[in-house]
Amino acid sequence: MLFKKIVDRARLVAEQLRLRLPIPTVVGNVDHLRFEEELVRIDGLLVASGVEQKYVSGGVARAEAEVEKAYRAARRKGRLSSGARRVIQKQARQGLRCNVLRLLLGEDFRGMSRRLAEAPLFQWFCGVDRLGVVKVPTKSTLQRYSREVSEEVLRDLVNGLMAAGAELPSQPGGSQKLGLEAPLDLEAYFVDTTCLKLNIHFPVDWVLLRDAARTLMKATILIRKRGLKVRMKDPRDFLRDMNRRCIEMTHTARRKDGKKGRKKILREMTALSRTIKSHAVRHRALLSTRWRETDLSEAQAQQIIGRIDGIVENLPKAIEQARERLIRGRFVPNEEKILTLYEPHAEILIRGKAAAKIEFGSQLFLGEQRQGVILDWALLDGETETDANLLKESLARLKVLPEFKRIKVVAGDRGFGTKANAAMLSDAELGNALCPKAPKELTQRRQEKEFRDLQTRRSQTEGRIGIFKNVFTGNPILAKGPKNQAAEVGWAVLTHNLWVIARLPQAELQSAQRAA
Repeated sequence: MLFKKIVDRARLVAEQLRLRLPIPTVVGNVDHLRFEEELVRIDGLLVASGVEQKYVSGGVARAEAEVEKAYRAARRKGRLSSGARRVIQKQARQGLRCNVLRLLLGEDFRGMSRRLAEAPLFQWFCGVDRLGVVKVPTKSTLQRYSREVSEEVLRDLVNGLMAAGAELPSQPGGSQKLGLEAPLDLEAYFVDTTCLKLNIHFPVDWVLLRDAARTLMKATILIRKRGLKVRMKDPRDFLRDMNRRCIEMTHTARRKDGKKGRKKILREMTALSRTIKSHAVRHRALLSTRWRETDLSEAQAQQIIGRIDGIVENLPKAIEQARERLIRGRFVPNEEKILTLYEPHAEILIRGKAAAKIEFGSQLFLGEQRQGVILDWALLDGETETDANLLKESLARLKVLPEFKRIKVVAGDRGFGTKANAAMLSDAELGNALCPKAPKELTQRRQEKEFRDLQTRRSQTEGRIGIFKNVFTGNPILAKGPKNQAAEVGWAVLTHNLWVIARLPQAELQSAQRAA
């Protein structure tokens, strides 16, 4: 067993030290040279911090577990071959670097695949550079890379990177693990919350019926193209009918009898939606029993069936909500509203800001240290929570880390400044720099220089949130479903921290060696 571990480690190191093509020399573009320097620095951080090795080892472990499970189901003994292990190591390393580069560039999967094919620098970073034919990952492969691991795995990688950056030199005059001029400062912890917008349109009641019609008829068209048909008119005619009524609905606001007209059109849309639903359900039953007669795989057939089932389940609720609001003129409580048919976990967040008084998405908590490295985060996929509760949960997650003992003070805005949080920080022997809600208490705290300095620094967390949302996650985030969105946020945190650490001052010895 020991010999096997030594051999596997040697193979992993040998793959990491594979002969790589030199980066092409580009002159005349300062921005390119700066970005190239950042990528070279991030490449070194991935190796020096152990993040890449941990990710690759985890990929091999997951593959071995799947192989063992398959052999156990077949009542046979078997293990992952050395050749297959090397392929998995290569794909895991490539997946890690492709995800990091994609978020750095702010590209979608299709755009990222094209950029990889175009730029030798990106091919070098992702490890797809070869003499002769260069094979880059397709958009589907890149999408699979982004969903290979869960948020828990990515949180472990982020914690490992933070631990490596905060590690003190082993001896006086010794080098820091990541080559930083000074270790990460973990003394102060700054927290804030925001709304991560989901990729949905503004929730208009009758537009939900249009969305349902489009999804059901497009799925029906896919089924009918495979030769599975029931008696009905062309699905595109239903789409035209629904679009025509949507246009009429938008024009009723300009008419004198607009309210009466809206009710009439909504009744027509409701009847049309029910007809569309019945046709889609019949095609769905046909596909469920006869998919083997088509060129679709079982997974593709289940994807179409699931798409229809999701809409059919929520369509009656959407119809009732539209009738309740437009015909009966009644309000629907926020907790009972359907905001979208595609992201049922979307929430209404009342932000009270000038540009976004109300936002639709998921609540996001971020906690950073003084230099901007994100230490903890949480993306809620259900009902929103108070900021005070989110701080308590964040500290509970951080307490399991050895570096937690280096945190001395916590700073946040008025949403976190409750008596319960003050008592919690006191019990944990942490300094309280949370902004109090009471004006009198706030006036007293402003007399303290440390409190003023920490609150001044805390304002920068607003900018950190803007950078994180607009540059790394996208605003709105394009991933679908709470699980994929949580993983995408985890990738964004890892990429953001690599980007921040790569821009921190480096030790003079490391800089001189790189220049030489």
